[in-house]
Amino acid sequence: MKNFPKIALGAWAWGTGNVGGNQIFGHNLEKNDLQPIFDVAMKANLNLWDTATVYGMGASEEILGSFVKNVEREKIFISTKFTPQIAGIYENSVEKMLDASLQRLNTNFIDIYWIHNPMDVEKWTPMLPPLIKSGKIKKIGVSNHNLQELKRADEILKNFGCRVDAVQNHFSLLNRSSEKILDYCKENDIKFFAYMVLEQGALSGKYDTKNPFPEGSARAQIYNPILPQLEELIGEMKKIGEKNNLSVAQVGTVWAISKGTLPIVGVTKIHHVTDLEKILDVKLSDDEIKILENFADKANVSTIREWEKKME
Repeated sequence: MKNFPKIALGAWAWGTGNVGGNQIFGHNLEKNDLQPIFDVAMKANLNLWDTATVYGMGASEEILGSFVKNVEREKIFISTKFTPQIAGIYENSVEKMLDASLQRLNTNFIDIYWIHNPMDVEKWTPMLPPLIKSGKIKKIGVSNHNLQELKRADEILKNFGCRVDAVQNHFSLLNRSSEKILDYCKENDIKFFAYMVLEQGALSGKYDTKNPFPEGSARAQIYNPILPQLEELIGEMKKIGEKNNLSVAQVGTVWAISKGTLPIVGVTKIHHVTDLEKILDVKLSDDEIKILENFADKANVSTIREWEKKME
């Protein structure tokens, strides 16, 4: 995975539908809104895109696929996911869900294909190696797996001559329960993708008690009640940002990079991309990391969501 950029761009907020951008984020973003963002990102060589079948039940993949068909395939990396909870729609077949994703994404292979959660490691993991051998997927990832589940998935794959190439877990200043998994990944040459590094905007500096998330989305319901507890942390992020010529959102993302992760950052505006482009080679000092984590601990909030668990 040496050719991947240091940051992945997330498309969860793209499109509408069940578990789509309108329900989770309060956005109603379609192709015409997102094409300029995609174009700017590709020009900046931010060309690793993360989506999933379940995001809008295909809506996110369809929008990304409408852009993919107009670029040279070798110039873009695509990451999408098999979600066990909706496997029944695809006759409980990993391959059939993958084939539907391939069609929506206008491609004949996926660079990283993920098991979205460990609903049944023993059942679903063995279905991935044939897809590697067929060329339909290039790398295998597991998402929302704890350390035991990760190790078991890797054992299963090694029996087929494959391995877990990447892990994708929720990892932010407010949720560092995957620290041991991150250490394991570093020791075993597994790339750790960190999602929700900005807690869906709660750590972006844009929202506070005077300017909360607009009502009507899942993130408003989850984060508005804890905004008062985040004020000191956001204040410290501002201070460190001013010292390093960074915004609050950039500080949150640079923290994730400095920890050795590949952060996935959702992009819904052009400035989200240009802001990311500026921080690709920026890191925080060990002291700054410690200060931020101390303030995050002091906030004493849990942002583990309904589909997740505390990682150990």
